[in-house]
Amino acid sequence: MPIDLADYNGKARDSIRAFWGNHDVGIRKHLEAGFDGDDWTGAKPGKNMDGFLALMIDIVRCNGLGKAEIHGKNGSLTLPGFFRPTKFWDLLVIHKGKLIAAIELKSQTGPSFGNNFNSRIEQAVGNAHDFWIAYREGAFGSGVRPFLGWLIIVEDARESHASVREKSPYFPISEEFRGVSYLQRYDLFCRKLVKEQLYTAAAVVSSPKDAINSGEYSNVSPMTSLNSFVATLAGHIAAEAARTG
Repeated sequence: MPIDLADYNGKARDSIRAFWGNHDVGIRKHLEAGFDGDDWTGAKPGKNMDGFLALMIDIVRCNGLGKAEIHGKNGSLTLPGFFRPTKFWDLLVIHKGKLIAAIELKSQTGPSFGNNFNSRIEQAVGNAHDFWIAYREGAFGSGVRPFLGWLIIVEDARESHASVREKSPYFPISEEFRGVSYLQRYDLFCRKLVKEQLYTAAAVVSSPKDAINSGEYSNVSPMTSLNSFVATLAGHIAAEAARTG
């Protein structure tokens, strides 16, 4: 039975429209509350990513696990950790008492793309390390290796495409990081997350602010594309459905 991508492209465009619509509402509320515009990082989770959350849930339901426990916007979204008691995730899929998938959704808009970039990298790596040790220790049941996903929406803007210079006075930085943009950095990061088996799939999706009407979005590279992410998730879900019935 072929995997079902649940018309992900059309739903992704709807999700992008909702993302920018909720983003604008959030900024207005932020300014109305008396905060300076420069204080807004644009990296707020929550309603901004609801459309992508719904897309992931559709992928799960369309590939044979419609009766699984799917925890998204509502319900408990915490899992036990190894170095800490619990960790909050954006989507959890549990089937017959075993963890099938855990996904984290992020976003980054301008104008200052350097805000929280390093901390986001550190958090994603640390979360994965904690997750896999907890899995090894039997924290999520005795099932097969779960799907772990990380996806970020990054504003497609002049600043996100601009080359970034780094200072390293004592030792040289890796050549692959020299003069690359923040979008390229996220692409490199996502590729390394998968290559190092920290995440089953990782994606960076870029979209301009005016996509609030068009739903326009693009990928940085095939390996970190939305298509690759949803296909990997769908394959994992379908395999679990076939295995457990």
